[in-house]
Amino acid sequence: MEKRAIIAVVLSIAVFYVFSAYLGPKQAPTVPVASSTEDKAVPPIVEKVVSAAIVPVATAVKAQDVNVETERFTAVFSGAGGALKSLTLKEYREKNRPDSPKVSLAANSDPALLTFSTVGTGFMLQPQAVYAPSSPSLFLAKDEKKQLVFTHVSAQGYVVRKTYSFTGDGYGIQLETQLINNSPAPIVGSFQQIITAPFDVDTKDGRYETYGSTLFGDNSLHTEAPKDVVSSTKKYEKLILWSGITDKYFLTALLAEQGSIASVEIKKNQAGYLESVATSPRFTVTPGQAVSVQYRLFVGPKDIDILKAQGASLEQSLDLGWFTVLAKPMLHALKFFYGYIPNFGIGIIIITVILKIVFFPLTHKSYKSMKDMSKLQPKMTALKEKFKNDKDGLNKAVMEMYREHKVNPLGGCLPMIVQIPVFFALYKALMFSIELRHAPFMLWITDLSDKDPYYITPLLMGVTMFIQQKMTPSNMDEMQQKVMLALPVVFTFMFLTFPSGLVLYWLINNILTIGQQMYINKLVKD
Repeated sequence: MEKRAIIAVVLSIAVFYVFSAYLGPKQAPTVPVASSTEDKAVPPIVEKVVSAAIVPVATAVKAQDVNVETERFTAVFSGAGGALKSLTLKEYREKNRPDSPKVSLAANSDPALLTFSTVGTGFMLQPQAVYAPSSPSLFLAKDEKKQLVFTHVSAQGYVVRKTYSFTGDGYGIQLETQLINNSPAPIVGSFQQIITAPFDVDTKDGRYETYGSTLFGDNSLHTEAPKDVVSSTKKYEKLILWSGITDKYFLTALLAEQGSIASVEIKKNQAGYLESVATSPRFTVTPGQAVSVQYRLFVGPKDIDILKAQGASLEQSLDLGWFTVLAKPMLHALKFFYGYIPNFGIGIIIITVILKIVFFPLTHKSYKSMKDMSKLQPKMTALKEKFKNDKDGLNKAVMEMYREHKVNPLGGCLPMIVQIPVFFALYKALMFSIELRHAPFMLWITDLSDKDPYYITPLLMGVTMFIQQKMTPSNMDEMQQKVMLALPVVFTFMFLTFPSGLVLYWLINNILTIGQQMYINKLVKD
């Protein structure tokens, strides 16, 4: 009887494993997250059958730190949550000094919710769950690819594995989060990947002029400053490609793979940190099965070429305002010239010259029209005196004078209006370009993203602007002309603290305009 019982048990176990491996369902059903905005189905999460007998049972009593070094960064991952503790960029410093520390991202996140911590909703996976690492450290040469696996074995009978895949020469990181159900009951739930960062930052630091959460969903960019989520959370649930925390120059982001982000919630957490929570579509994992959710991570500089290489429209995180469609080509042009002349200051000068050439016909027409109008000023004064009590008669006489002398009163304005979007686009491109950060020009200008330390270029800009104003013909009255001549003083004070790259652009533009005005003054003689 005992022998028969043993044989029955052995046969039952054998039948169970044969059924699981060959006859069982190949995919567990996935329940998409309900959306109140649209009934579009979320792409299914890839699932696969895993035999419980071959799942490693790694355990860790105490959380261990793991150092990862590549050509681009050094990172510290923690066994607490299998999360990122800090990532230091090798090519960027905090200040423009040789002894300044390298830029470190994610280092000031919530210690209870490290960046890329994972929470289980519907099953008990805490963000500080202890994971055992597959290696105490990793080093990757330029062309190498390696993985770091964190394994957590729960008391409830399931295993969570977080697999980070690195390349030696890139900023992108692949993340696979896997739930293996060794328990006797199905698990229904979802993963939440968390990014945290300080809520209050020093806005005097140029790097934090723009700071907050950022997200690309429903084909548009959404940004939230910390103050926007002080009293209430923000939630997004529609076609989310990525979400993250950004400042002026750097970005920490989680990118969706195959619809792996169903919703994102932005909030101020109980510990007072800015928190971005990305929730996966809901899944069901039956006993003996596993579910895998794929993500990509980016922790690095907002260099437009690097961002674009990540895919998922991550380059949209470089927000250049209303004139982005013009600003980004100018940024690409700046980098193009840098490839031939490795000096961004020279690149700014070249772009300024090219823009001046492109718009020469328009500005030439504008200044010529203003010159013609100034020649009619004595006649205009006589007409005002003649028709001082007859407004309608004055308007008719003025229009007749314009027709007689073939002068368009709007000729001096319209060509200039066309150039305004271009000027603002270039302003944005230079203002938010990480390429100019700590980039030297020549002599005393060692950082094109910072102000001129001796204020020489702003003063020269003010002088050239004053000369330009004096040379520009005008049909304004004496008081208006005095007001206009005060503008160079106002602009000089404004530009004292502007990035020197922007001042350089304005200075060169003024010099070219003076030359153009001298040419027009000779061409259109009094």
